[in-house]
Amino acid sequence: MAHIHLEDGSFTVFWVLIWWVIAILLIGVALYLLRSSKKPDPKKITVAAFVTTAAFAIFQVQVPIFGGVHLNLTPLIGILAGPLLGSLIIFVVNILSAAIGHGGWGLVGANVLVNLSEVFVAWIVFRAMKKVVASRFTQAGIASITALLVGNLVMMVIILVSGIQGVHQSPGELLTGLSLLAAVNMGVAVIEAFITGFIIVYISRIRPDLLEGGRQ
Repeated sequence: MAHIHLEDGSFTVFWVLIWWVIAILLIGVALYLLRSSKKPDPKKITVAAFVTTAAFAIFQVQVPIFGGVHLNLTPLIGILAGPLLGSLIIFVVNILSAAIGHGGWGLVGANVLVNLSEVFVAWIVFRAMKKVVASRFTQAGIASITALLVGNLVMMVIILVSGIQGVHQSPGELLTGLSLLAAVNMGVAVIEAFITGFIIVYISRIRPDLLEGGRQ
């Protein structure tokens, strides 16, 4: 849900580089952990390829509300692929999206961080909810809502810290606008939570083994 839809030049070069460097470092850590762990499960690789394609496709479907919102499927990525493979998926999806004009290249680093927070939180909460409720739908729904809420908060923090060049608003005015955007996003997040819940319920019936995995 959360994605910074700004053009290149919206952030200063300093902040563009800061967010890119942090994103690359996190992707590097994920690659290192993947290489140092046991051989990746072929099933996980297949699932990762599927959710990469699905996420990229749905990223491009814009709902014309408040400048355009869209589903991300980042909670689904976190639940099915885990945080490590999920990190690579997010990076690839954001690169491909920037290549076709969905967000500026300079904002890829910031958007990767936003989406990574959603993937990681969804993975953590989904696993934690298994110990609390038995319903797969509820587990996935709560994980999705929580992850997307965190993603919106991360998005707001990044924009507030970076500032937007050419926009002459006080921090309070900018925060008000971002809060409205986050509220709209969270409205659509409810829809994404239902979609994710139904997908996870379906998968739990036909391939429950895909929901039992480690950090990959």
